[in-house]
Amino acid sequence: MVDIMTLNGGRSMLDAPEIAALRSGLRGAVLLSGDEGYETARRVWNGNVDRRPAVIVRCLTASDVQRAVDFAKKRDLLVSVRGGGHSAPGYGTNDGGLVIDLSSMKAISVDPAGRTARAEGGVLWRDLDTATQAHGLATTGGTVSNTGIGGLTLGGGLGWLMGKHGLTIDNLISAEVVTADGQLRKASATEHPDLFWALRGGGGNFGVVTAFEYHLHPVTQVLGGMVIYPLDQAAEMLRFYRDFCPTLPDEAEANAALLTSPEGMPVAAMLLGYNGPVEEGEKVLAPARRFGKPLADMVAPMPYGVRQSMLDAPNGEHGLHRYWRSAFTERISDALIDEMVAAAAKFSSPLSALIFFYMHGAGTRVPVTETAFSARRAQWDFDAIGQWAEGSQSATHVAWLRDIWSRVEPHLKGSVYLNHVAADDLPEKVRSSFGDNYQRLRELKAKFDPGNLFRVNANIPPG
Repeated sequence: MVDIMTLNGGRSMLDAPEIAALRSGLRGAVLLSGDEGYETARRVWNGNVDRRPAVIVRCLTASDVQRAVDFAKKRDLLVSVRGGGHSAPGYGTNDGGLVIDLSSMKAISVDPAGRTARAEGGVLWRDLDTATQAHGLATTGGTVSNTGIGGLTLGGGLGWLMGKHGLTIDNLISAEVVTADGQLRKASATEHPDLFWALRGGGGNFGVVTAFEYHLHPVTQVLGGMVIYPLDQAAEMLRFYRDFCPTLPDEAEANAALLTSPEGMPVAAMLLGYNGPVEEGEKVLAPARRFGKPLADMVAPMPYGVRQSMLDAPNGEHGLHRYWRSAFTERISDALIDEMVAAAAKFSSPLSALIFFYMHGAGTRVPVTETAFSARRAQWDFDAIGQWAEGSQSATHVAWLRDIWSRVEPHLKGSVYLNHVAADDLPEKVRSSFGDNYQRLRELKAKFDPGNLFRVNANIPPG
């Protein structure tokens, strides 16, 4: 017998014949506690998320996903969906429930002539980038290479190409999705367009996406890298950065961070990129590279895949302990800068960072109601990221970051990029992030998932 969590928080028992029946109908595997591979399968990117699902279904096909959804729905089981397992709150796992694990579904096909790609739900961005870059193509795909394509896409998809090519959802052609009724649907502009609308920014609320189809763009050699400054120039650098960002053309990207150097020294950095001819990029980014007295200027021509992995250490490292908070802001005030610099002088961990990701260009010119993602304006996604290696130190680092957040939050908006929601963000923050699209999302949730089976996420209740 397997003790398992139900959707309403109660307990249920699965007997051996039920587990055997589930196993016999799958091409993939069913893992229970004690089975070989279970300990690895239950772990996610955030090492501070230490949960023990009762059942992990490692799917190989869309029909496996359908069977897992049917099994969970008929028994009213708590369900998590894991693609890359990269969500900071650990939405891809749970305690005592069932995990639909897509990590073995990694098929990719690229049509270089049509400039499209199809990728299954367990693919990581580094996998997709490798496949598309073989043809000199890419689509907007985050800022670290080991993020799963599923979670990032469904939450909107900010990334290094968004100024020129829009968010990931702006490049989504179609999605194959298993909805709560166990049906496999293809959602696109012409097939189930209401579901397609909701998937583009509504997170994992509407089903399990087993495959995505994307538009691709010619992307090969790009300009990218960091310009690093000592902390005593951080406030001045951030004020320059604030004023520099609105001058950027679509092809340019500029992010900024306070972090710790490999030598253990708190520093400030501008993270720059240009998605166009390198000689043009050199001119556009020159003011940032000439600013102040940097410790190092690492901006250089590089393959797109190299820039896409530039922040992998430590941000993409699997298993580090993490706690972060995030919010959008349309303004970087002097008061916010002062709080950030004071916090960086006292980082509790050398792996932590305070980061601005600038959203502008093509992604901001899409009408607010065209997709579920409503943050269609020039602004910054601000992230306070706590990261550390030893789980025994979690209380110290979480307390440090919460203190920092209490100081910076008054200077930020009350909305958040869905992919950066924190486990302890209030439902009101999620709701505000959808703006006027929220009511339509609730209505579509009631249509496609009236029982809220897919609720381990930044949840939209049916309504």
